[in-house]
Amino acid sequence: MHQLTKTDFIQYLNCPESLWLLKNKPEDFPKGEFSLFLEKLIKEGYEVEEYAQKLFPNAIKLPDFGSAELTEQEINNGNPTFFQATFVTEKGVFARIDILEKKADDSWHIYEVKSSTSIKKDKKHNHLKDACFQKLAMLENGYNVSQVSIIHLNKEYTRNGEINPSQLLEIEDVTEQIDAIYSGVVNQINSAVNFINRQSINLDVCSCREKTRSNHCDSFRCFNKDVPDYSIYEIGRISAKKVIELTDLDVLAIEDIPSDYHLNDKQQLQVESVRQNRPIIDNKEIDNKLSALKFPLHFIDYETYASAVPRIDGVRPHQHIPFQVSIHTMQEDGSIKHFEFLADALEPPIKLIEFMETSTGKTGTFISWHASFEKSRNKDMIEMLPQYEDYLTYMNNNMFDLEDIFKTDYVDYRFHGSTSIKKVLPVLLPELSYDALEVQNGTMALDVWGRMVLENDYEGEKEEVRKSLLSYCELDTLAMVKLYKELNKQF
Repeated sequence: MHQLTKTDFIQYLNCPESLWLLKNKPEDFPKGEFSLFLEKLIKEGYEVEEYAQKLFPNAIKLPDFGSAELTEQEINNGNPTFFQATFVTEKGVFARIDILEKKADDSWHIYEVKSSTSIKKDKKHNHLKDACFQKLAMLENGYNVSQVSIIHLNKEYTRNGEINPSQLLEIEDVTEQIDAIYSGVVNQINSAVNFINRQSINLDVCSCREKTRSNHCDSFRCFNKDVPDYSIYEIGRISAKKVIELTDLDVLAIEDIPSDYHLNDKQQLQVESVRQNRPIIDNKEIDNKLSALKFPLHFIDYETYASAVPRIDGVRPHQHIPFQVSIHTMQEDGSIKHFEFLADALEPPIKLIEFMETSTGKTGTFISWHASFEKSRNKDMIEMLPQYEDYLTYMNNNMFDLEDIFKTDYVDYRFHGSTSIKKVLPVLLPELSYDALEVQNGTMALDVWGRMVLENDYEGEKEEVRKSLLSYCELDTLAMVKLYKELNKQF
């Protein structure tokens, strides 16, 4: 009999077949790389738990991998509050509860700790269903659970000196919300237990077939081998409803979509690009947009550090702090100068802003890719450092998003429905590549830089790390320069 953990249950809710494969044919389950982002989430979860535990100073900390028998023994000893209490049901439901507290009436209060700034109720991860899972495990073992709460980060908290856990965290009573959905979730848990213990399932399709690409399981390709390249799942912002309509028509390839099938204008451009086997380019609109830009052009990109628990004063949970910037400035005569800054410590970005203002002044147009990110960071910095409001406001008021051109004016099926620079660049400029770089994405930059400046026992070669970070960020802005020039060739 296979055990069902809370993590398993989340996977089951997203794709039952994927979980079955993991449990029953682990050798066939795609391993993939353990992402730095996932590792970061796990570390931050542990850190938030540590602060939550400070709210219960008299609790007993059970071993991280303690048994259900040990938990039962400690409860029978009369102890009232525990960290990491473990329960297993006869059907194999396995729960480890973050914080468990006995009430005056001998009933129990479950606390689930989350590193988010709110209670999540989305399809991918539902904190209330997590809590129902924990409650079921206790009830099945004969314990009376009368209250359930979720502890999460306070989104309004701004660090000022030593962290006070009662200010950093919020405790929300969700007992009534749990009661409202409990019976339905229990049915899902029982279905999950039964499903993973089936002898066999259909391995030619999984539930994700009727979902959009961002909701596909890790094993989607294992189950859906008939899905071709340039499939309907790649159509930008296609809805699950339309995915279901098309799969019901046995349409999986973009080129097989009926000519009278309704898609919005942007999606139709992508379909036409596939059918015509070429990019769909609106040269006039591109020319209009690029001609309106005022020189000098400052191609700019930030790298940022964020953590669930703020590391420095003036920062909120999960707030991004820019620690690096690359700027390629192009004059009207085509000459280009590169400016770069990389902080040596996690601190308010005063030096970074002053470097930028000295480099660019309040002149010309700032060009970024997915500009909402840079604009949001500028707004955060204005809030933190209002003395730089004039410069940062000028940047935001004079910023152009180069990515926008690839949403409607330059559509190429070879982008696979994405406008990420890492999808656009290999198609238009294959000679430029991130593959040879030691640092290849923003998450890796955050992780490497964070460890270098925050860990006292960091063993890496700092000068080499600095060079790698600078090379990565420089390529981001150089790529924009090259793409800008490539677009100008179209006219």
